[in-house]
Amino acid sequence: MQPILKIDLSTGQTEEYGIPEKWEKDFLGGASLAARILYSSLTRELDPLSPEAPLLFMMGPMTGTSGPTTGRFVVCGKGPATGLWAESNIGGFWGPELRAAGYDGLWITGKALEPVYLWLNGSRLEVHKAAHLWGQNTYTTQDRVKEEIGQKSARVCVIGPAGEKQVLFASIMCDHGRMAGRTGMGAVMGAKNLKAIAVRGTNEIPVFDLAKYKPLRSESNRRLKDDNEAKILREVGTGGAANYAEYLGAMPVKYYSRGSFENIDSISGAKMTETILVGRSACQGCVIACGRVVNLNGDKTKRKGPEHETMVGFGANLLNDNLEAIVDLGELCDRYGMDTISTSNTIGLAFHLFEKGIITEKDTGGIELKWGDVDAIEGLVRLIGSREGIGDLMAQGSRRFAAHFGAVEEAVQVNGLEVAYHDPRGVSGMALSYATSPRGACHNQSDYFFVDWGHAQESLGIDFYSRHAQAEKAANVAKHQDWRTVFNAIVMCIFANVEPEMQVKLINAACGLDWTIEDMTKAGERAWNLKRAINNRMGLTRANDKLPKALLEPFPDGGSAGFVLDFEGMLSAYYEARGWDLETGKPSREKLMELGLEDIAKDLWD
Repeated sequence: MQPILKIDLSTGQTEEYGIPEKWEKDFLGGASLAARILYSSLTRELDPLSPEAPLLFMMGPMTGTSGPTTGRFVVCGKGPATGLWAESNIGGFWGPELRAAGYDGLWITGKALEPVYLWLNGSRLEVHKAAHLWGQNTYTTQDRVKEEIGQKSARVCVIGPAGEKQVLFASIMCDHGRMAGRTGMGAVMGAKNLKAIAVRGTNEIPVFDLAKYKPLRSESNRRLKDDNEAKILREVGTGGAANYAEYLGAMPVKYYSRGSFENIDSISGAKMTETILVGRSACQGCVIACGRVVNLNGDKTKRKGPEHETMVGFGANLLNDNLEAIVDLGELCDRYGMDTISTSNTIGLAFHLFEKGIITEKDTGGIELKWGDVDAIEGLVRLIGSREGIGDLMAQGSRRFAAHFGAVEEAVQVNGLEVAYHDPRGVSGMALSYATSPRGACHNQSDYFFVDWGHAQESLGIDFYSRHAQAEKAANVAKHQDWRTVFNAIVMCIFANVEPEMQVKLINAACGLDWTIEDMTKAGERAWNLKRAINNRMGLTRANDKLPKALLEPFPDGGSAGFVLDFEGMLSAYYEARGWDLETGKPSREKLMELGLEDIAKDLWD
C-alpha cells in the first residue's frame, strides 16, 4: 500500500506514515485497517472533539481501480455522540483522486487557529485560509474551493454549517451529494477548524498484478451490470424497496409506532421514477448508478433525489406523503451537512414527545408539531443545522435530546446512534445488527434484511431462515457481519452483489495474496473483534447490547403485527457464536488469540 499522509493542524507539521506489512495482510484496508492504526489512539478519556482526536480518511486496496463499486473510502475516528468507534462509508470520486495523488489515507490531528482548507496537489500540500467560506453550504463550498485553487478537475471533501457548529451527526460531503453521513465525522472535522480538503492526483493507482486483475474486473462488472438487484437499483434506486418493506411490516411508520403506511405508493422509488426522475448518478467506476437526479415543478435545475433512508425518514416516519417535499428536506440536510437518518429520526422523536405532552410549543419556540406538517419538519431541520432554539438540544442527537426531558427510553437509538429504517419486527436479524454494531444502530455493518428477504450466501455458510426466526439465526448474523466487514475493508459498496468467490480472486490479484474464502471471512471476523475490543476499552459492556423500548413492543398493524422479539435469547446465542464472554461482553482471550490479536488480548484481559 501507499503511505498515509499525517497532518497536524496545530503545528502545521506533516509526515508520511508507512503501514506495517502485517497489518496490510491481516486487515486489507478501509475501516478494518483504520481500526488497527487508530487502536492505541482511541481511549475512554479522549474527547472526540478535541485537537488530539484523530480523523482518518482511509482508502481500500481497490479504491479507484474501477473494480465493482470500488470508488469508495471511509472516514474513521471516535464518535462524538456515541463515544465509540466511528466509521462512515462514502462514494464519489474523492477517494480515487487521493490514491492517484500517491496516498492511501489522510490522518489528521490538531486544530487550526482559524478556519482553513487543505489543497493536496499531488504530493504538494497547501493550507489556505477559509474564514470567508465558514458558514457556506456544502455545494457552494465545493465550487468556491475549485475556483480559488484554479482546478475544476480537483475533488473536494467539505463540511457545511452543521459541521462547523459541531452538530453531533454532522456529515462530510463530496461530489454530487455523496455523504459520509453517520457517526458525526463532520463534527470532528469542524472541531479542527477544517472546512474542506481538495485533492488532485495524476499517478497510476497501484494494483499488485494488473494483468490478472483487469479481466477479473471486467468480468465482475459485466456480471454486476446484468444482476437483477443491480438492474432494480439502476431503474428505481434504493427507494425501490419501499413497497415491499412496508408490505412486510419492516418499515417503521410514525416514529416506529406503526407497521403500515397507506400512502406508501406516493413516496416510493417507482413514484420518483415515474414523475420527477431525469437522470442517474454513479460513483467512480460503478455500473449500478443508484444515485437519483431529479427536477421539480418543471425546473431545469438538476437535483439529488433521495435514497431509501431519506425517503422513509422524512416520509413514513413523519407521516409525510409529499415526495417533492422529501427531495427538498433531503437537500436541505445535505446543504447543512447533516446525516438524514439521524436528523429525521431525532425530528420524529420531537413529534413523538410533543404528541405525548412531554414537550410543548414553549419548548419548540411556538412550532406546533403535527404529524405530516412539512413546514414544521423544515423548521426543525433549520433549527438543528443552525443550532438555534430547540435545535441546539436536538443537534446533540436523540439520546441526549430525550434525556434532557427525562424521556431517554423514548429515543429509538442504540449507544447514541439513531436506528435506521429497517425495523427488526419485520426482519428479525436486524435486531442483532443494530444492537451489536461497533458504531451504534447501523444497517450497513450488516444489512441483514437482505438475508431475511432470501439473499443467502451458501459458500459463506449464510443460510436462509424465516424473517421472524430468532436465536437460530444468531450465528448467521455473525457470519454476515464478518462478510460486510470485508466489504468495508476493500472498500466495496454493499449494493454490489459480487459472489464471494469473485471477491477473493479480486483481492488476491489486487493485493498479491493467496487467500481462500475462509481466509477472507477470517479477516472480517478479525476486524469485527478488533472494533469490539476498541469499544470495550472505551467502556462498552454487555449492558450496551440492547434495543430501545419501541422495537421490543409489537406493531399494532401491518405485515408483522403482533410479533415480539425474544431479544435476550437472540443475544445469548450470538455471544456463544462469537466466542464472547457472557458477563463482560468482551471477545474471549481464546477468540482473540485464535484471530492473531495477541496484543489486544493482553490489553483486554491482563
